[in-house]
Parts: sequence; structure tokens; C-alpha cells
Amino acid sequence: MQITRLINLLFGSKKEKESTEDIMKKFLIVGLGNIGEKYDNTRHNIGFKVLDEVAKKEDITFESQKLGAVSKFRFKGRTFILLKPSTFMNLSGKAVKYWMTKEKIAIENVLIITDDLNLPFGSIRLKAKGSDGGHNGLKDIQAVLQTTKYPRFRFGVGAEFSKGRQVDYVLGKWDEEESKQLPERLEKATELIKSFGTAGLNNTMNTFNGK
Repeated sequence: MQITRLINLLFGSKKEKESTEDIMKKFLIVGLGNIGEKYDNTRHNIGFKVLDEVAKKEDITFESQKLGAVSKFRFKGRTFILLKPSTFMNLSGKAVKYWMTKEKIAIENVLIITDDLNLPFGSIRLKAKGSDGGHNGLKDIQAVLQTTKYPRFRFGVGAEFSKGRQVDYVLGKWDEEESKQLPERLEKATELIKSFGTAGLNNTMNTFNGK
């Protein structure tokens, strides 16, 4: 994609150059989660919660469209397309691929937001690629896109559960102390998303990882 982009910018027609530049200014931000009231405010749905916070900050609303709830906003010349898949977690790849294709978004401009049991609660980590880590949503995205090389934003939910209780934990509600700390963490998450689209992946990793 980078080589094609460079060739178009150097040797392509004016129309091709403008088209390529427009594509590189569009970003698909995908929050993973499960639809339905019983999953609201659960640890596994942090992807939905982060996007809801972004929408609130930008004063925009989600509309039910094909394979998900979608909203858009512009910031510093970039277009951010927010997607909450309606396919359930383990079929997230179908929605991601559909909206990448529909909006003509380069894979390096896709950001997947997911919960992570291996990070302490509230920790945030942005990566350019990686394994699915046993996460069903990431596993399906990897299978559909046929690559592990896509940016992902892991939001730590901790691992305060006893043996055999992992599913109950990730599908459980935030506890009282976590609920108190979430607003500040969500604020940081919205800042990360905007930085991803404006400052770039590497600068955003340096600024936010471990914060």
C-alpha cells in the first residue's frame, strides 16, 4: 500500500493524487463488543464504551447501518468513521472488511479497540500488529483480513478472577472502583484515537503507551 501510494503521488494524474490523499485521510475506528442490553457496561464491551465516549465528545450519534452502528466526525482535516459491529464479537471481521471496502480505507488506517486481560485495569497499549492473544474478536478479524498487521488499541481490564471464571469476569460489569476511574481512562482513550489519525501510529504509541 505504501509503495502504491508513493507511485500515485509522484507519477499519477491529479485526480489519482487527490483520490489517494483523500483515502489516507480517512480512518476506521472499530470498537469491539457484543450487542444487547445484557452486555452494556461489561468489560468485554470496552470497545463500544470508548466509541460512545468519542461520540459524546464530538456531539454525534450512531446510526444502524449494514453490519453495525456507524458515526462520523472530522478533526484537523481527517475523517474518522466509528464502527460498533452488530455481528457479535466472534464475527467482527465481516463488519471490519465490509466497512474498509465501502469507505476505501487502507489497513494501516484501521484501529481496532479491544479489551485485554493481560493488562492492568485502565492501561492502554497501541500496537501496529500482533497475535490475537486468544481474543475471539481479533481472531476473526485476523482470519477475514488474512493478516495480523493492523493497528490495535488494547484497553486493560485486569485479570482479577479465580480459575475457571474468566468468561464470567470479562462479561461482568465494572466494579465500583473501576467505575470511578473509567471517566479519566475514557478521556485518555479519545485523545489517543484523535492522535492516531493526526500524529500517526508511532508518535501516538510513544505518547500514550503505558500512560
